[in-house]
Amino acid sequence: MSRVRTTHLARRKAAGEKIPVLTAYDATMTRLLERAGIDVILVGDSVGMVVLGYETTVPVTIADMLHHTKAVSRAALCSLVIADMPFLSDKLGETEMLRNAGQLLAEGGAAAVKIEGPRFDSVRTLVGAGIPVVGHLGLLPQQVHQLGGFTRQAQTEASGRQLLNDALALEQAGVFALVLECIPHELAAEVTRRLSVPTIGLGAGPGCAGQVLVSNDLFGLTDGPVPSFVKQYAHVGDDMVNAARKYIADVTAGRYPETLDEHESR
Repeated sequence: MSRVRTTHLARRKAAGEKIPVLTAYDATMTRLLERAGIDVILVGDSVGMVVLGYETTVPVTIADMLHHTKAVSRAALCSLVIADMPFLSDKLGETEMLRNAGQLLAEGGAAAVKIEGPRFDSVRTLVGAGIPVVGHLGLLPQQVHQLGGFTRQAQTEASGRQLLNDALALEQAGVFALVLECIPHELAAEVTRRLSVPTIGLGAGPGCAGQVLVSNDLFGLTDGPVPSFVKQYAHVGDDMVNAARKYIADVTAGRYPETLDEHESR
């Protein structure tokens, strides 16, 4: 199977083919997702909450993103790998932004970066430098403190109109896809109709051209509640806990390993 490229996504939208996207932060998860047939993998700054134990994505650094992007890209044989630009990494001047995004591609192995917010000039600069960009509107986790929490966005007519205008401007600036997070379903469908580039929904309803979920939420690996829009397709975390309990019981009771030969033969 050939590698998925950024240009494939617009063709899929034009053909009416939905685009599934999942997150990954390490090589093991990436290999499993590719075995399942996923074509697009996001190395999200959600790694901060899912893997690193932070309460928000704000503490995630470019070094964190580079580390996890390298792990994913080493294992991704066919998927399009997109890496998040973490908090402030695109806001400390053009030179620093280009250095950070360039690292995620040149060293990290990503094919594109994702930027939160209506960062029109940043998108133009990055695209002009040959760095493909995914936009992100609606709920912006990096601005959680300013927003007052992880709350649904664009609830009024005025804010919905502003989001639509921002989406059109981001397309004009050069994004090849746009994530819409936690906005009204009707608004997301309208944005999707108005744009030629695909929209990827996260809690934004079925009208988007594609959908993205945090893999740990989907698999039931998250220890605690998940967002209301998440459908959990498995409960792997419970299976892991049960397996660990059985191992602990077997070791404690002297049942594992049964014999030295059996242990060494594996």
